[in-house]
Amino acid sequence: MEAVKAFNNELYSLNEYKPPISKAKMTQITKSGIKAIKFYKHVVQSVEKFIQKCKPEYKVPGLYVIDSIVRQSRHQFGTEKDVFAPRFSKNIIPTFQHLYRCPSDDKSKIVRVLNLWQKNAVFKSDIIQPLLDMAAGIPPPSVTPVMSSSAAPVNNTTPGQSENTSLL
Repeated sequence: MEAVKAFNNELYSLNEYKPPISKAKMTQITKSGIKAIKFYKHVVQSVEKFIQKCKPEYKVPGLYVIDSIVRQSRHQFGTEKDVFAPRFSKNIIPTFQHLYRCPSDDKSKIVRVLNLWQKNAVFKSDIIQPLLDMAAGIPPPSVTPVMSSSAAPVNNTTPGQSENTSLL
């Protein structure tokens, strides 16, 4: 579990850097992620949570972390033994819903990564296509949109008017 802690420290230290993130920093994060391979589910969950909660300008660096870990894992252990890509694909739709909350000029970077994944068969086409569709503004199939935690019910009553009379 120590390896997961080290990975989380590396990942969350991204917030101390101004994007774009250096290759050296990305390599550090990737190495610590691969080192924690026994706890790959925790590593994947940490990255997903980072992407969900980080500021918009850190969404794409979060995607680059996914890309780097998956590519390194496939390179080191072979496509057959890579545990990261299948695990990232489990929550990939909600993860990308969060990713697309990045600054609008970053969207092309996300599409570029998706195209590379498709070209290099990192994920199957049926996983990548809905993500590319999302970039084009086409909602993903049968996935409930993520509600932001700040969504509060709207109160349509006029001040001083009680709720049960507002419908009269």
